[in-house]
Amino acid sequence: MPGPIQPHTPAEKKVLILASFLFFLFLALDQGTKLLAMTSMELHETIAIIPGWFNLTYVRNPGAAWSMLAGFPWLLLGFGVAAAALIIVFFRRWSEGYTERFCALALIESGIIGNSIDRLWHGSVIDFFHVHYYNHYHYPVFNVADCAICIGVGIFILSSLLRKNDPAKEASGS
Repeated sequence: MPGPIQPHTPAEKKVLILASFLFFLFLALDQGTKLLAMTSMELHETIAIIPGWFNLTYVRNPGAAWSMLAGFPWLLLGFGVAAAALIIVFFRRWSEGYTERFCALALIESGIIGNSIDRLWHGSVIDFFHVHYYNHYHYPVFNVADCAICIGVGIFILSSLLRKNDPAKEASGS
C-alpha cells in the first residue's frame, strides 16, 4: 500500500479533487433519489424490486437511525451540522494523508449533509430502500446518504486497521 500523501503537494490536490467529486456525486445521488421518491410515490407506498427481499418504500424518518431521537429534529440537525463542521476542520488530520481516508471522510460528509438538508427542508429524513426477508425480518428503511455514511465509516475503519502505525508519530504524540 502506498504511504501517506504529503500536505500541500500536487498529489494531495489530486486526492482532494477526487474526494470533492465523491462528495458532490453522492450528495447529488442522495438528493436526486429522494426527490424521485417524493414525486413518484405516495407516502408509505411500496414497489417490490426483488419480491421477498428488496422494495422501494417511501417513508419519512423524524429521527436518526431506527427513529432514535424522533421528536428532536433541531437537536439532530445540530448534531449533523457539528459533525460536518468537525470533519471539515479536521479533514487533513483525520485522513493522515491516506487517499482512502480522504475519500471515506468525503462520503461521510456527503451523507451527513444529505440527511441534514432533509431535516432542514422537510422536517424529517426521506428514506426508501427497504431490505427484508419476506415477512420475517425487516431492516429499517434507509437512503443513499445512509449508504454513504456506512461505506465511509467502513472504509475508514478498514484503513485504520490495515495501516501500520508510524512509530515516529506515536513517539511525538501527534
